[in-house]
Amino acid sequence: MYLEIVSPEATLFSGEVTSVTVPGLNGDFEMLNNHAPIVSILKEGTVKITGNIELDEAVEDRFTKGDKNTTLLSINSGTIEMKDNKVIVLAD
Repeated sequence: MYLEIVSPEATLFSGEVTSVTVPGLNGDFEMLNNHAPIVSILKEGTVKITGNIELDEAVEDRFTKGDKNTTLLSINSGTIEMKDNKVIVLAD
């Protein structure tokens, strides 16, 4: 599936990933390929991206590496939309 993470300053990431876990208002939830369409508000927490991703040098300092092919991004709040195997995270 395709993931795009956008902040007010810049596009932080765009590319193919295996899964995305986000901090929803009622707890973390994960989206995999072919997930049902969803729109949700995000709270402060960590976006966990699984897959072989390459970050642009200009924004890589905002991410940290987790275990087993995971990359983490801390956010204060945001919104997520998934439709047709494309996930868009508007992160603050």
